[in-house]
Amino acid sequence: MTPCPPNSALSVPVGPEILTSTVGSYPLPVWLTAHPSSEALLDAACVVFHTQRRAGIDLPTDGELYRFDRDHPDTNGMIDYFTARLSGVESRVGRSVAETFRKSQSMRFRARPAGVVHGPLGEGGLDLLEDCRRAASVAGGPFKFTVTSPYMLARTLLDHHLKNLEALSLALASILADEVRDLPCACLQVDEAHLPGHPEDGPLAAESINRVLDAFAGSTAVHLCFGNYGGQTIQSGSWKALLPFLNSLHAGHLVLELTRRPTADLHALRDVRPGIALGVGVIDIKDNRIETEDAIARSIEEAVSVLGPGRVRFVHPDCGFWMLNRSVADRKMAALAAGRDRFLAIPRPSNDTLGT
Repeated sequence: MTPCPPNSALSVPVGPEILTSTVGSYPLPVWLTAHPSSEALLDAACVVFHTQRRAGIDLPTDGELYRFDRDHPDTNGMIDYFTARLSGVESRVGRSVAETFRKSQSMRFRARPAGVVHGPLGEGGLDLLEDCRRAASVAGGPFKFTVTSPYMLARTLLDHHLKNLEALSLALASILADEVRDLPCACLQVDEAHLPGHPEDGPLAAESINRVLDAFAGSTAVHLCFGNYGGQTIQSGSWKALLPFLNSLHAGHLVLELTRRPTADLHALRDVRPGIALGVGVIDIKDNRIETEDAIARSIEEAVSVLGPGRVRFVHPDCGFWMLNRSVADRKMAALAAGRDRFLAIPRPSNDTLGT
């Protein structure tokens, strides 16, 4: 793992040439669910950061533990944590609203909307700055902070106010843009798991996501995957179909699912414009099997061979870890770092306690 002096906490590490990272969520510790409190949450965040850094993760996340909602476990708080806090959104949903949402077929994997937009949108109780400050207080170095794409949030809402997907997406983008300004983190990542199955919405999704990215002064990333709900892939599509969208993003790098994708998807990424660095998924989060460091090194070698020297900047899991047991997630992270080190011929410490 790259040493990181205290004054570099707001900068992404500069080396080695391929960095290890996680995507977002971490399995909720049993003791936190049993005795939730602000103090326990801070302790848990400290544990999550320490566990990742000990495993060899260069750019960890805070684990998103505070976003988990028992009532909406399928999306791990990725949606409802944001929408339920906004003013202008009613999160209590009755039969008639649910039926209307189902008929719209806006998001087939979700039977009920996250809420109903009934008036002008505002930040309400959303306070990402406080969330990020809490993480920064125990991060121990540079870290990545995640937010859900405004386009994806818009897709989960039943809009009785603006009655227009574009207007709703951009309104949400403006709120999130204000929320991410001056966040004390090294990298801001916007997560989008709906667009990969709907490339026709690429221009709208890009415009709304770019508004959020442009508001943050530091390093930026966009994570895209084809869904991870109960260990299942939800969206069908290809990275090739998304190339116009990817090339229009103002992101510093992409965080992409690849372990279960066809070979053609990796080859399609050669056409991502050079100004955007690539992050490739080499850890399968839909499988409890622990990858070997040799297998990970081979996956990285293949990606570098296909994409060319200097194009792969990050290696990471395909998505968040929240559906796995902690022991599995921890061993996968250790394997990720060991595989990266093997590929780059970086000596491993002899006292490594998180081996595969």
